[in-house]
Amino acid sequence: MKKEKATTPAQQGFALVLVLWVLSLLTIMAGSFALSMRRETSIIASIKNNAEAAAVAESGIAIAELMLLNPNQDKRWRTDGTIYPITDADALGSDNAEVRVRLLAETGKIDINKADQKLLAGLMAQLPVEDEQQRVKLVGAILDWRDEDDLINIDGAEQKEYKEAGLSYQPRNKPFQTVDELQLVLGVDRTIYEWLEPLVTVYSGQPNVNVQYASKDVLQVLPDVDMDLIDDYMAARLESITNGSPAPASPFGVGETKSAGDGEALTLVSEALLDDGSRAVISAVIKAGGGAQAGQPFQVLEWHRNTVSDGSLFADTVGASTISELLVKNYK
Repeated sequence: MKKEKATTPAQQGFALVLVLWVLSLLTIMAGSFALSMRRETSIIASIKNNAEAAAVAESGIAIAELMLLNPNQDKRWRTDGTIYPITDADALGSDNAEVRVRLLAETGKIDINKADQKLLAGLMAQLPVEDEQQRVKLVGAILDWRDEDDLINIDGAEQKEYKEAGLSYQPRNKPFQTVDELQLVLGVDRTIYEWLEPLVTVYSGQPNVNVQYASKDVLQVLPDVDMDLIDDYMAARLESITNGSPAPASPFGVGETKSAGDGEALTLVSEALLDDGSRAVISAVIKAGGGAQAGQPFQVLEWHRNTVSDGSLFADTVGASTISELLVKNYK
């Protein structure tokens, strides 16, 4: 019989190194697989939580619509920018979420199709830009965009000015169809648009603002409103809701607040916050009456899924107001 050759130390060392390399490779593969699984699990959980938050936020919109139909007018939710919290798990369909809903009547905003030059000038006077001439030009550009002719307003902008600015389009010479269309107006950049967007509308159909529906942000830019009265008026609004009493009379010379009537447009903003920190914001513009199907009390004009960066109803401030000026506590 032939004797088997004994392995040399060099061969044994090579075999040991090979085994260590294989073990290291298997360890790396196992770690990579585990990391990949954790990432996928995290992504799936995030998608699930975001979907749940969006569904809960939509529930907030539905609840707000129901509260707008409350037969008790003093219990009916106000459309003046007040924020209503919802924590009822049965109503929301979730036991780990809170929702806050804000309601704003479009008649409490400045209608860019109907506002006259004075009102637009008052709005632009508060614009956070240093160039006064830029504010004046924006007023003229808005007027020229919506009017039916090609005659240029003083400091306005018609076809020639858009062409000289290197733009491939010209004013529509028709009313604005959406607020988003403002971004096309010559001189309106992203910063200016984001400041204007919560203050203006195309759904009011009124040349003036109903200040009893107006938010604090809108009140502060109106040319004929006494600034010293705004804070007291905001406090009186909130107190009347808490006490279940009628809305206070306007100190600015406008009639009593009325409930949402047929044909009135409203913006509803619903934000859901889950226990794990997931959030979703739904904003909808609805119109009282005239639903697409018979028997529907509201018609949806716009529907948006927003980001929390657009402004959170759970923040310490909402626009120019502190949360304490807007949030109804223990509302039932």
